[in-house]
Amino acid sequence: MDFKKYIKAVGTGIKGNRDLLEDETIDVITKILKKEVTDAQIGAFLIGFRVKLESDDELKACVKALKNLMTFKEVKDSIELGYSFDGRVRNPFLFPLYEDILKDFYKKNSDIKPLNLVISTDYLQPAKIGMCAKDLAGELKTNEYVHIFDRQEYLKNLSDLTPLRHELGLRTVFNTVEKLLGVAKSEYAVTTAFHRPYVQKYINIFSEYFKQVTIVKAAEGSPEVFSDGKYWQKIDDEICEKSFELSHYGINYDKVYENITIEESKKIINNPSQDILKLSKFNIALYLLFANRVDSLQEAWERLN
Repeated sequence: MDFKKYIKAVGTGIKGNRDLLEDETIDVITKILKKEVTDAQIGAFLIGFRVKLESDDELKACVKALKNLMTFKEVKDSIELGYSFDGRVRNPFLFPLYEDILKDFYKKNSDIKPLNLVISTDYLQPAKIGMCAKDLAGELKTNEYVHIFDRQEYLKNLSDLTPLRHELGLRTVFNTVEKLLGVAKSEYAVTTAFHRPYVQKYINIFSEYFKQVTIVKAAEGSPEVFSDGKYWQKIDDEICEKSFELSHYGINYDKVYENITIEESKKIINNPSQDILKLSKFNIALYLLFANRVDSLQEAWERLN
């Protein structure tokens, strides 16, 4: 199909817009990723697509198009942590601390099936300004349990759209679907949603690729918890919600930065306070629960401590 017809399908207005069929969505996303059309056409489509509001079926087809161009590398016994790519300003990253915590955990808990953590990184994407996981990936000295995947290597077509996405300066369909693309073929996945409708949306989009997808209320678009929250899982065709309070685990953290820098985050990681270590352990406790390594959050917490 002529690409202009796709633009008209999503950018004509309320009366003229229509949802794209699966093969149309795959075709348009593939043409964008392969840069077979002009930047002006790409921008027009992405903005129109976002304003129209993408249907779940269109989002699922978008994931299929992305997967068609990916290079996969399986990490067995793993959970994919769906970090956003659009920046963090109010909290440090915790994931560089997870490796040593997991090493110590498995020395003491060899009866529990190993769990590897998978994190994808790329250059900062719109729509916020801040640091991203890629900026802290170098702080991870080993990768026995924490595995970092660079999108420049496994999905270069999408990474190469970064300059254009910054020119647009807006969230696009890629912000919605890029967090859990399954590069390591993980059994489990966890990501975060700020608005409740996205809980159902993310579960609908990604469930077919994982044994279990968990959506957690966490900080700044990444599955790292810094305060009380809740999580959602689909069980027996129903979305179940459970909550947690950090004070129940002896954690009282209330530090919030106005605009944390990469250097500040590195200092926190290289010389972590007891509060930061407790938070890191609590997040790992959540991942152990989400990947069915333990029967309860309390069990995970007790074993970690």
